[in-house]
Amino acid sequence: MSEIKRTILYDEHVKLGAKLVPFAGFEMPVNYLDGIKNEYYSVRNEAGLFDVCHMGEFYISGENALEFMQKVTVNDVSTLAIGDAQYSAMCNPKGGIIDDVILYRFPNGYFMVVNASNIQKNLDWLNSQNTYNVKIENKSDDYSLIALQGPNSRNILSKFTDADLTMKFYSYIDTEICGEKVMLSRTGYTGELGFEIYGNPNCIKNIWKNLINVGVKPAGLASRDMLRMEMKYCLYGNDIDQNTNPLEAGLSWISKINKGNFIGRDSLLKVKEEGLHRRLVTFELLERGIPRKGYVIQKDGEEIGVVTSGTQSPSLLKGIGIGYIKKGFTKSNTEIEIMIRNKPVKAKIVLPPFVKNTSLMD
Repeated sequence: MSEIKRTILYDEHVKLGAKLVPFAGFEMPVNYLDGIKNEYYSVRNEAGLFDVCHMGEFYISGENALEFMQKVTVNDVSTLAIGDAQYSAMCNPKGGIIDDVILYRFPNGYFMVVNASNIQKNLDWLNSQNTYNVKIENKSDDYSLIALQGPNSRNILSKFTDADLTMKFYSYIDTEICGEKVMLSRTGYTGELGFEIYGNPNCIKNIWKNLINVGVKPAGLASRDMLRMEMKYCLYGNDIDQNTNPLEAGLSWISKINKGNFIGRDSLLKVKEEGLHRRLVTFELLERGIPRKGYVIQKDGEEIGVVTSGTQSPSLLKGIGIGYIKKGFTKSNTEIEIMIRNKPVKAKIVLPPFVKNTSLMD
């Protein structure tokens, strides 16, 4: 068993009274002293700060880098200008999702951000597909990453940088924050206005301390999970994996089948022709209860699906969930039952996101 890792911010989490748990091979904060709900409301109403240093980063460069990225990802990389970011996924030949990623267009190559638990798997996969003579570098130890998220994030960050923070969603700039050279990205996993800050570990630690010192609330994995579920942002290992394809997961918007050949395209074309056998949907409980991963979804006593993610929504004050449901039962407002402790609990399918009118596009 491999030794569990710690991010550069581990000592800061201990000082802040964090409850630390193993996550994706790292010891990460699940919550702090103020509690999960307070962290959640800080992000929805003001701003919160997340340690995301465990994520992996690759740099892909070379004369054929664009052609290679077009082959290994499902989105259309050719649309990216320098300074742009793109949400995408890598698929295997069967169309199964190897990982979901964010891809940045650098002046001389592409910067790929991957899930922490998939770093080595992704690196091996990319190297196995490299018939393009591109250079693939694992930069995961060179970068740390924090996320400042919430309606007040722009105002707070403006106190520490001269950069123009009215940047478009899914773009980045190279700038200075707290006197540290960083890459600042207008991205996040909460559904709120926010920024992700990439830099070397020591400079990220300095920025973290400066933001905490002015009163920004730290937030852990538990509140992050609630926030992303309310937006129907997929979590790898729960809602998507190598046994799910982007079309059934509701990610057809990033699956540019007409861009040309890429790994998994033939399988996805076949799925389109045959039609989806199941679809990832969102639902809310009509009775008390909390849906959890693995719970069976029923309709009139017939098993029709399974929950992949679930929580109690602090904003809606009800249980909400995400799950795969088979064809014929996925229409909005369809009433279903979630089997919680062997008891059917009434629920209905709703359209995402659960929480609307957020500050995301402010």
